[in-house]
Amino acid sequence: MTLFGTIRAPRELIFGAGQREALGAVAAKLGQRALLVTDERLAGDGDFKRMVAQLEAAGLAVQVDGSALPDVPVEAAAASAAAARDFAPDLMIGVGGGSCLDMAKCVAVLLTHGGRPQDYYGEFKVPGPVMPLIAIPTTAGTGSEATPVAVLSDSERQLKVGISSPYIIPTVSICDPDLTLTCPPALTAIAGADALTHAIEAFTALRRDPVPGLAQERVFVGKNATSDHFALTAIGLLWNGLEKACTEGGNVEARANVMLGATTAGLAFGVAGTAAAHAIQYPVGALTHTAHGAGVACLMPYVMAWNAPAIGPELDQIAEAIGLQGRAEVIPAIAALFDRIGIPRTLRDLGLAEDRLDWVAEQSCGIARLIQNNPRPLPLPDMRRLVGAAYHGELSALSTH
Repeated sequence: MTLFGTIRAPRELIFGAGQREALGAVAAKLGQRALLVTDERLAGDGDFKRMVAQLEAAGLAVQVDGSALPDVPVEAAAASAAAARDFAPDLMIGVGGGSCLDMAKCVAVLLTHGGRPQDYYGEFKVPGPVMPLIAIPTTAGTGSEATPVAVLSDSERQLKVGISSPYIIPTVSICDPDLTLTCPPALTAIAGADALTHAIEAFTALRRDPVPGLAQERVFVGKNATSDHFALTAIGLLWNGLEKACTEGGNVEARANVMLGATTAGLAFGVAGTAAAHAIQYPVGALTHTAHGAGVACLMPYVMAWNAPAIGPELDQIAEAIGLQGRAEVIPAIAALFDRIGIPRTLRDLGLAEDRLDWVAEQSCGIARLIQNNPRPLPLPDMRRLVGAAYHGELSALSTH
């Protein structure tokens, strides 16, 4: 095997308790007029107000946009950019969960290059660099602080859509796990399970032939030596920290492990990409309106069982990383962890109607960039079987094929 790797990451990534206090010094080097994108709840939060005061003390003009909504409706991102034009920011700062960070990325694209969000759907559609962007996550899940992706929801298409471009990786990310201490157990579980799914899918993705130019043709190049390093690190951190972060919210060590796990998972899947669990979640999420993290984590054990014949060595490495005896224990252990933290076990538990299974299978097969990244092919009849097993909770039925 030829050793091949790709890293795409923030220019500077600062991790640690209390590091949000560095925001003023970081921002002052990047711009003079900062637009802070967050949501309505965080805009009134004491920590957030102290960040604004830091920026002002460092001499920046600050405008706060507290209009971020879950799943970033396309119209909201366009309205946010329009509202900020007169302020003319030269620095974008996203503070909050994945939706706040994704909205900040999208608004940065629109303010720098004009047009509508729809103009940038897909890969490599952003024509050049965007204004400097600082990401400050307050949940530990999406990894958006480290990725080239912004996910939006488009009411016309009835599906989530993505803007994928190395140009929207944040310039600086400040990852302060203390900001997650007040995150409630259910959100901690869903966000952390999303991160663990990112890490597993990146680690078990298809390995492509590393022809020169691969990373210029694809935002997501598949499994590689450097993404594997980040993915395996993330799996270990999340395995050790996630359950404790859910049951002991004030445990600073567990919170730090989970946030570092989410960020390293972002560094992994930001180049390797995700695969079938994410492909199936898109139509499932559109029908059930359930949280993305709950959907991908519900699906992950079933997808791993389907992929098992193609990912034996990876399962061995995961077993070693999380202290299991061998590959056969990995999938049951991951399923059990998700069960203990409250992730739904089946698509039925997520609220999917049984008469929509055929539609879900067809839609999932249509999300080619994710299905092509899966280590084992999933033609429609096999996809239908996988979706059916995930609906009925028949994990063992997949391991026999």
